Amino acid sequence: MSALDDLRQTIARLRGPGGCPWDQEQTHASLVRCLIDEVSELIDTIDRADLPHMREELGDVLIQVVFHAQLAEEAGAFDLEAVAREVNDKLIRRHPHVFGADKLETSAQVLVKWEEIKAGERKNGPVTAGAVFKELPPRLPALMFAEAVWKQIEKKNLPVAPAEVDVARVRVLGAELDDAGLGRRLFELAAAARAKGLDPEGAVRRHATGVMRAVEARVRQADAQQQ
Repeated sequence: MSALDDLRQTIARLRGPGGCPWDQEQTHASLVRCLIDEVSELIDTIDRADLPHMREELGDVLIQVVFHAQLAEEAGAFDLEAVAREVNDKLIRRHPHVFGADKLETSAQVLVKWEEIKAGERKNGPVTAGAVFKELPPRLPALMFAEAVWKQIEKKNLPVAPAEVDVARVRVLGAELDDAGLGRRLFELAAAARAKGLDPEGAVRRHATGVMRAVEARVRQADAQQQ
């Protein structure tokens, strides 16, 4: 029996009769914070290139995956095998240049093809009719959310007003910044926000959401005028 099978049986034992009271009380919702904490700890080991501790933190993240799959299996929804099968099928489907006849030579070509395939896949969950932006994870950290919004604006050449984003300044900053400089500026902005009692995470999220909504309204207005 593999170590993964051992882990699955351990989680099932903890959840089963005579198991651990804490584990037996958990739900998908109650485990969300645990998942966020474990992923954050894993990211810390990656940032520090700490491979021995990375192995440990990967294991803690794996516990969360197996735990959620166990809860779903108990509810008769799916199990870990189904999770692995679905993601493996997705990897093969999105790499036709490896598992099929397509030939792609560069990472840029791979990313373009990946997005084409992804766009053609049926996604689970609600779909907003006429949406300008693709659905983004609602719990995405604010900086990643802002980056994702801007990526779609650039990719789709969406109209953005100077009051929302100073595009010329974005280009100037992009030419000036490097990784160290970016980290320092963001840290200083976070420190200044703290000193003034402001919430930098919330501020970025609110502004990014405002940009997204304004662009959506502008696009819909233009579409309505053309009809």
